[in-house]
Amino acid sequence: MYIIIMDTTITITQQWQIYIPEKIRELLDLVNPVQAKLEVKNKSLVITPQPSTVLRLAGKYKALAAKKRINLDKIRERIDYSQL
Repeated sequence: MYIIIMDTTITITQQWQIYIPEKIRELLDLVNPVQAKLEVKNKSLVITPQPSTVLRLAGKYKALAAKKRINLDKIRERIDYSQL
């Protein structure tokens, strides 16, 4: 069961695209384009924003990360310019 917080009508373009109105994006805290999951329930289309793949992988490979920290002030010393 869903609680309707906002109700609006949108247009589906000839390319099957939709525009999500600004007020709905604000309600969903959408500030950047994201992937979304589409479900059909009771002849209704349910669109659910999905977390970014990058965010889902955040920290997954932390154990493989280099232990030595790089001083960003001296980063140019570590770059090999010979092949540029």
